[in-house]
Amino acid sequence: MHWSGPLLAVALALVLVLQLLLAQRDELAADARWRPLVAALCGVLPCEIPPWREPAALTMLNRNVLPVAGRAGVLRVSAGFRNDARWPQPWPTLVLSLEDVDGRRVGQRAFSPRDYRKGFQPQELIAPGQSAAVQFDVREPAPHIVAFTFDFR
Repeated sequence: MHWSGPLLAVALALVLVLQLLLAQRDELAADARWRPLVAALCGVLPCEIPPWREPAALTMLNRNVLPVAGRAGVLRVSAGFRNDARWPQPWPTLVLSLEDVDGRRVGQRAFSPRDYRKGFQPQELIAPGQSAAVQFDVREPAPHIVAFTFDFR
């Protein structure tokens, strides 16, 4: 029996599967089920996968917005959060929303990591289990701010 034909077919099928994995590596790496396989593949072959992104895995540990004494109309924002994802991920954009006594949103701003981390480098990642504390001042967009929320992007 001649085995070169079926062996060649299997080899070509494996090369095709490998090419598909490499071509779709960004999408596959965004799926927790496929990421370990794609990471292992890129560990052997000269390829890279994008950093893991899972804003829902960032846990707010504490947060506070208070008026700054002696500086009318300025609020001091402080917050602590932790990366509970399985993999390192890029530092998040923090979205602060402020509401008045009637529950109306009177201000919202997105803070990039460059806004809240001194000397931030774009390739920096927040490790699994790593916590961070941030603090910055914002101008109060309207009087009588009584509520605030933080979101991660």
